[in-house]
Amino acid sequence: MTTTDTSTTSSSSNTPLILDYEPISYPKIAARFARKLPRYTKEYLCSFFPIVYWIHRYNLTWLISDVIAGVTVGIVVVPQGMGYAKIANLPPEYGLYSSFVGLAIYCFFGTSKDISIGPTAVMSLLVGQTVSNVATAESGYTGPQIGVAMALFGGIISVALGMLRLGILVDFIPEPAIAGFMTGSAITIAIGQYPKLFGMTGVDTHDATYLVFGNFFKHLPDTHLDVAFGLVGLFVLYGFRMGTTYLGKKYPRHEKLWFFINIMRNGVVVIFGTLFAWAIQLHKDESPISILEDVPAGFTAMGVPTFDTNLLSEIAGTLPSVVIILILEHVAIAKSFGRRNNYKINADQEIIALGVANIIGCFFGAYPNTGSFSRTAIKARSGVRTPLAGVFSALVVLLCLYALTPAFYYIPDAILAAVIIHAVSDLVSGPKFVQHLWHINPLELFTFVAAVIITFFTSVEYGIYVSVALAVFFMLIRIARPRYAVLGRVPVRPIRPDIQDEKKSDAKPNDSDVEYVYVKESHPTLHDIVEPPPPGVLIFRLDESLTYPNAGFISDKIMHYVQDNFTSGLAPPTTRGERAWNDRRPLVKKEDLEAVMAAREASGRKLRAIVLDFSAVNHLDSTGVQALLDLRLAINRYVGREVEWHFASLATPFIRNALMIAGFGSQNGRDSHPLELVPIVPPQLQQQQQQQQQEGAAAAANDNVKSGSDSAATATASSTSDHCAIDTEVIDMDTIDISEKRSVYYSIHQLPSSSSSSSSIHSTATAHSSSNKVAGDDDRASARSVRTTRTSSPSVINIDRHGNLSYYPLLERGLPIDRAPFFHWDLEDAVRAATFAASRD
Repeated sequence: MTTTDTSTTSSSSNTPLILDYEPISYPKIAARFARKLPRYTKEYLCSFFPIVYWIHRYNLTWLISDVIAGVTVGIVVVPQGMGYAKIANLPPEYGLYSSFVGLAIYCFFGTSKDISIGPTAVMSLLVGQTVSNVATAESGYTGPQIGVAMALFGGIISVALGMLRLGILVDFIPEPAIAGFMTGSAITIAIGQYPKLFGMTGVDTHDATYLVFGNFFKHLPDTHLDVAFGLVGLFVLYGFRMGTTYLGKKYPRHEKLWFFINIMRNGVVVIFGTLFAWAIQLHKDESPISILEDVPAGFTAMGVPTFDTNLLSEIAGTLPSVVIILILEHVAIAKSFGRRNNYKINADQEIIALGVANIIGCFFGAYPNTGSFSRTAIKARSGVRTPLAGVFSALVVLLCLYALTPAFYYIPDAILAAVIIHAVSDLVSGPKFVQHLWHINPLELFTFVAAVIITFFTSVEYGIYVSVALAVFFMLIRIARPRYAVLGRVPVRPIRPDIQDEKKSDAKPNDSDVEYVYVKESHPTLHDIVEPPPPGVLIFRLDESLTYPNAGFISDKIMHYVQDNFTSGLAPPTTRGERAWNDRRPLVKKEDLEAVMAAREASGRKLRAIVLDFSAVNHLDSTGVQALLDLRLAINRYVGREVEWHFASLATPFIRNALMIAGFGSQNGRDSHPLELVPIVPPQLQQQQQQQQQEGAAAAANDNVKSGSDSAATATASSTSDHCAIDTEVIDMDTIDISEKRSVYYSIHQLPSSSSSSSSIHSTATAHSSSNKVAGDDDRASARSVRTTRTSSPSVINIDRHGNLSYYPLLERGLPIDRAPFFHWDLEDAVRAATFAASRD
């Protein structure tokens, strides 16, 4: 039993796994997609309403948690909504309209339980700047009309992007660009609220931010009583936050209590500010401070939105910014809280939910609304369980719209300004973020700073465009001019443990017995121990996909390296007339020509093979393939012979297929290997053979006459197995299922030991010619696992149709083998194959 197990283990370790890709058939792919199209369509339509997947499991426990979280967010969103509407240059009730619709609609279409939709600071700033530019006396358009039009068309574009599953477009905008215009917007909003905080009336907050900042200091003498409300409100807001944070750390058992006290700070400040404003106006005709005044009850702006083509043309330039802010803010927040709370969100469906909320909201008079980070964080920490919590937040807003609007009359503008400044301060990226960008990638820091500066000196719209343009520009530069590396190698360990014993006996191991790691020749830390590649071999690593923007750049770099580091196979010129116009080589005398060419051959700088590491190449287009073909032709002309190309770590079958079509699968007369030496019998055929063997054994027991001849035949087969250490079987390929043909048949043979003579190779050919002899049962299959004494690691050799030997990986490494002899599982095998080709020449 022990011998059998050992034999089986040896057999499995020396039997390679063959990779035989099925040819890619695009008609088959299309037909397979067509068969699955009804299922895809059903899943696509059901994905529009995620609520159907969880609403039937709703229970009382979820309801209690959702009510608590929804009411908590509702208390926060009311003062924030009115304040953000002031930033948008709209009446305060429009902030409540936007808050109500987003909160009420999202639960039917959204996939995030935490996110809270409504007015946000950055979107309100963009709407406010657009209203200031468009709502002029000459145009005749009002601020609410402009805000509703922006919500409608922004929602339509968002729904279209979501239904077409084009949410991937926002992935091209990196975090530094987002942080840049968010920080610039927060600074712009905060500076725009300073005049209101101090009660100034002579500062036009619609001007550029730097002008508002300068005029603020210019009008400091015009400060009114409002400053007392504003500064005290800011002090109380920050005092609540810092105090509850400190108490939460000191008394962690009551952390939930301190959290709810903390989130009440906006409501507390607004309530007490309103009471004081009402008190100081008693028995007076006018309030000594600026207050909110009349807020109409109910949905006074409800109706079908009206607009014309002129209005659409006026806001068309702003719509891309609207869509970017809508999607970026919302999807980024949803993904962040999904990762934090261990659930997945569907980005495309989130875009659809956002678009639907804005489209429906425009019928209520809402301006564009999106996900709010601060309210989402409050909602998550309040213990929300499902998206239905937004409905309870909407009910709080509805209650305020119909019952509490008279109390809104006395809300001081300075208090709302304090609430806004306190809220947008969280949007500013701090020094630590800037420091991280500097250490990680200074170009991203440049994008961040440019977005902040452009937003500060112009508008948030231009800040968005500049940051996005810079991000896309740097991405295209990286794709068009990717990093690459010419690799050397560092020996790390022998492949076989017994090499350690050879080292102890001062026996130097063969090069094939040592395993390497491959690093850049100019590696910053390993450059002192990096060894050059084997003579005649170039190892080149691509760090990006090979496509039309970078194909010419990569081919030029490879060609220049070959010209600088390898000798040309062309004879040097002997006369001035023979010399090409760009040939800088010195003239050689005719009698010295043979000596010069011999010296070149002996120098070891003759290129024999090129190894391309494709581990980072995820896409190869037609331009990239053509660049490789042109490069191969140019190198062959330069070297004066055909250079083998080996490819390591191909990522997808499509890349392999493109290389096969280009002819890289058959080079130097070597094609994919025929099915001849050692076929690995499929399981189905093994079962059939076992049944036939059992029937044959039963017949042999009843036939004593043939026992002698059977023994002789067995001995002959055993002798043949012992001689070749190989067992073969002839199988009719036409009777085998295509899935079996695709994976199990291959032409392989083991390399003889290094001490063997060339006659061992001739015995390989003998085994090849005698492969029609049948063995194949389980007893005879064990012949393949017979251990032999070797002085070097066994490799795989194939004899192609022209009688040439080709190299394949070491069996001890246990790596799969590709049918094409020039495609390899990893870089180590590719280099070994290239080294074999170079040494063979």
